[in-house]
Amino acid sequence: MKIITKAVLDALFVGYRAEFKKGLGTADSQYERIATKVPSATGANLYSWLGQFPKLREWIGDRQVKQMAADGYSITNKTFEGTVGVERTQIEDDQEGIFLPLFDEMGRATKTHPDELVFPLLASGTSTLCYDGQNFFDSDHPVYPNVDGTGVPTTVSNFDDAGAGAGPKWYLLCTSRALKPLIFQERTQPELTALTGTSDEVVFRSDAFQFGVRYRCNAGYGFWQFAYCSNQPLNEANFRKAFGDMEKFVADGGRKLGLVPDLLVVPTDLRAAAETLIEASHKDGGATNINYKKVGLMVSPWL
Repeated sequence: MKIITKAVLDALFVGYRAEFKKGLGTADSQYERIATKVPSATGANLYSWLGQFPKLREWIGDRQVKQMAADGYSITNKTFEGTVGVERTQIEDDQEGIFLPLFDEMGRATKTHPDELVFPLLASGTSTLCYDGQNFFDSDHPVYPNVDGTGVPTTVSNFDDAGAGAGPKWYLLCTSRALKPLIFQERTQPELTALTGTSDEVVFRSDAFQFGVRYRCNAGYGFWQFAYCSNQPLNEANFRKAFGDMEKFVADGGRKLGLVPDLLVVPTDLRAAAETLIEASHKDGGATNINYKKVGLMVSPWL
């Protein structure tokens, strides 16, 4: 039977930490393609500049200071944890190695945690508010004639809603700008800590050592103009409608945004339709597919 000493426990934690880091390093994650990673130094970040798209003018006379619309949108950090227990008897019986895959999996779960925050925002975007007070995907986003948010707005839609009998949602995004459609906000980096003192109360009560991850972060919405949702059938006509609608989006004051959608995001149920639409060079019958490689394709299991 192994005698449990501080040196034994320290070495055990080194091994588990290495396995955790391996999982962090090898797990596949998709969120960084569609979400800007923003560091956070407080409990919440206020994105008061969302909605601001200033433009240049010829400099004649003094500068003309244009007051931008004061949209306020805040993302509050949340604290997440994951904890596992390793029974003391397992270490005494030289069985601690059987837990190595568990720590690898804990690392993978930590790496993909941002995906589990970011992608559901797309799915809930038809019922969750963004900076302008409308749902992120909505039929009536207000766009004002003046950059300060004054005047009588026109309404713009970034949601093609099929209504009753709608199919799975799919998303067309512009991810080439400094701010992507979504925001992943990180207050702290994930940290693996251990409770392994044999005199610790929790070890005394449970006869098990505890290892846990702590992570402070959250996710939220960026510019609605950079994203388009449809629950119409994913076919050429509806794809080209979404693409054309996004190209026409303007900011307050009428500034053309020059958006070029570059990514189609679909759930696994729409993989075949998306691949036929975007990744087949020819249609059935041999005609050239003009949508071939028009945008990138992301099939996400997180939707």
